[in-house]
Amino acid sequence: MDPKACILALRPHQWVKNVFVFAALLFARGSSGTLLAERSDDVVRVLWTFAAFCLGASSIYLVNDVLDRESDRAHPEKRHRPIASGRVSLGLAWTMSVGCAIGALAAALQAHGSPVRVWPLVLGYMALNLAYSIKLKHVVLVDVFCIATGFLLRVMAGALAVPAPISHWLLLCTLFLALFLALCKRRAELALLGEGGGAHRAILREYDLGFLDQMTTVLAACTIVTYTMYTVAEETAVKFGAGNLLVCTVPFVVFGLARYMLLVQTNKGGGSPTRVLLGGDALFAANALLWLATVVWIAARSHPAAG
Repeated sequence: MDPKACILALRPHQWVKNVFVFAALLFARGSSGTLLAERSDDVVRVLWTFAAFCLGASSIYLVNDVLDRESDRAHPEKRHRPIASGRVSLGLAWTMSVGCAIGALAAALQAHGSPVRVWPLVLGYMALNLAYSIKLKHVVLVDVFCIATGFLLRVMAGALAVPAPISHWLLLCTLFLALFLALCKRRAELALLGEGGGAHRAILREYDLGFLDQMTTVLAACTIVTYTMYTVAEETAVKFGAGNLLVCTVPFVVFGLARYMLLVQTNKGGGSPTRVLLGGDALFAANALLWLATVVWIAARSHPAAG
């Protein structure tokens, strides 16, 4: 057994997608007006939720890589994956997948949740992604909506763990952003593999570069509008105090989406949102960090104790 290959098969770099569970800690406040991120019990429950989604995602990644091992071997990058390359055996992959699924549910039980427990959402996430791996990823547009639903489940699970209400504008923004990223990934794959892309992923035969460019443009606009509406909503102003400086973070969102679209359409990145965010593009990563720092500063500034 190759320990490094086993770890790589879990795709730990993809766990960054699960930061969406922290949305409630970042954007919500408790009934007393304190930042939820300052309440350690809430932070612990959200960390359990994060762990549950990480393990759940890894469980399904293993199943997906077992099912896709032949097509992955036709891909210039994916052929190096541990299962496709043979470094992790099929038996070991199935065993790891079951272990991760059990661990995900165990972590979700520790996250509790109110008014609904967190574990049904984690179980639903794994069931949805299992259906995606087996069938739904071969259905045009349904494939990307499955991906987007996974992000919504992350946000809702994090809110249940706190617990805290989530703005409908924030949920819509999450939906549009997830669809944008999923279609950008399809666009990058189609551009990379060309007419032979169907040999690796049959669904690519159903997509067209022109259509994908139009849809990503529309979804980028929808993401900007819904995020902007969230920042200026009355409920947001109540949470972030007089002046509501959160609207000042909109330019970071616009720049980030524009930069990502540029990377995708010039074939310089975008096939993996995680890779871009983790430093694949320094300018994009710097902008994301500035956005996060600004949100945290605004939240801290509006805290009653900070005046």
